[in-house]
Amino acid sequence: MPGADHWSDKEIALTVADYIKMLTLELAGQRYNKSAHRRELLQKLNGRSNGAVELKHQNISAVLLNLNCFWIPGYKPRSNYQEALAVYVENWIDSHPDFDRASQSAVKQPAFVPSGVEFSSLLVQAPEPSTKIQEPHSMYLPNRTASKRDYLAQEARNSALGNAGELLILEYEEYRLRSAGENVLANRIEHVAKSKGDGLGYDVLSFETSGRERFIEVKTTAFAKETPFYASRNEVSFSADFQDQFQLYRLFEFRKSPKLFSLQGNISDHCQMNPVNFLCRLR
Repeated sequence: MPGADHWSDKEIALTVADYIKMLTLELAGQRYNKSAHRRELLQKLNGRSNGAVELKHQNISAVLLNLNCFWIPGYKPRSNYQEALAVYVENWIDSHPDFDRASQSAVKQPAFVPSGVEFSSLLVQAPEPSTKIQEPHSMYLPNRTASKRDYLAQEARNSALGNAGELLILEYEEYRLRSAGENVLANRIEHVAKSKGDGLGYDVLSFETSGRERFIEVKTTAFAKETPFYASRNEVSFSADFQDQFQLYRLFEFRKSPKLFSLQGNISDHCQMNPVNFLCRLR
């Protein structure tokens, strides 16, 4: 039986190919069965356990994160992967244009405010420290083509998705305040990104039940809860200056079943930030 932390080239190739096949279906919005894929894959590996395959899937997610790609929800990125895995994943992506086409299509899709959202269960806990995304211990660096496929940045530029997320938050905030009996405050909620421009450092002016202003910046993704997001220098600065009133609302899995978590206060307290472009990865 192979060592617990060493996978052969053949095992890596089989696992990466199967994972990215599932991911391509995910990006295309097509159904697939994770359990069936895993059972079929296990038959081709050298006595690997379900747990070992699960861990390898999480390693692949971490590689994809490092390449600014999306990953399969449920396979949370986990680092400490072999450099051979990172090299293989990147080479596979570069040699399979179908993956790029599926990713491009996914991030550029128009988006609309979903109907029938159950606002009472929209808000969930932010990712726990145990699920934080760590930088890989490997010194592997992506090649230059990685910058061309920055799907995170491309999704961030999808104005239809961003606007749909902001509109959903307007509905949620109205629900939150009216549920607390604060109809007057609910009537004062303002979509300031539209009424005053998008350079204020936040998108929605809402209120606490006490009447104090709540400044909400909305970040929306169609993908996993832990997906990094971009913040502008102005947003980061505003969150620090008004940290007692600022909240970043992170909407995720927006197209399937939207959920929300909130990061209160200074964005830098919650995220590791690249100082060049302020790509924020949850700690």
